[in-house]
Amino acid sequence: MSWAGVLWPTFALLPRLAVGTEPQPGMHRWAQRLLPALGLDLEIAGQPRRDIPLWVANHLSWVDPVVLMSLRPMGTIAKGEVTGYPLIGRWARKSGIHFVDREDATSRAAALASFTTSLQSGRDMLLFPEGTTTRGERLAPFYEGGLRAAYELGLPAQPIRLSSPAPHYPWTGDETLLPHLRTLFAARTPLTVTAEAPLHPEDFPDAAQWLAAFRAALSPRSPDVR
Repeated sequence: MSWAGVLWPTFALLPRLAVGTEPQPGMHRWAQRLLPALGLDLEIAGQPRRDIPLWVANHLSWVDPVVLMSLRPMGTIAKGEVTGYPLIGRWARKSGIHFVDREDATSRAAALASFTTSLQSGRDMLLFPEGTTTRGERLAPFYEGGLRAAYELGLPAQPIRLSSPAPHYPWTGDETLLPHLRTLFAARTPLTVTAEAPLHPEDFPDAAQWLAAFRAALSPRSPDVR
């Protein structure tokens, strides 16, 4: 693992995807190249379904979207701070990612509208309903708008649960990007991606029960808790 392993796929691919008309495949290729440089030992449990338009995951680290976007091309919602990340931020603004300031109601509404439009247009999407990272002991409260939009559109979604026994994998609070990268470089990091059975809106009488099913599917299992 080295800084070159991180910088090379970024310089090689992000400028091209930023000017493309279909940024998701470019982000997918970038994630595939970046992931090995981060020193992750990735285990896939279950079957991530590429035919399901929405993947819904718990959120532990900035690495989560890289991991999941390496499995298929898709768009997502990201916090606005990403646009300020070294190297990545410049092109992320042009990549088709929907950015949001979670503290600003207007920003949340705009991001949700863009996310919904992407689903309606047939784009595959990734959603982190917690809207923030945790250390994995429990789920944070959900921002419900994205899941409610999928329910109203009648679109199935697949819960994807991320877990790692490595205490250095989660990236929370006031931690900054470059120190966390150095920590990842220092050791191999096991990470399990567990694909649960897809959930279909027609199987739930209302959005509240649909949301409850995702909370149950994404809640950590006892071996996940460090």
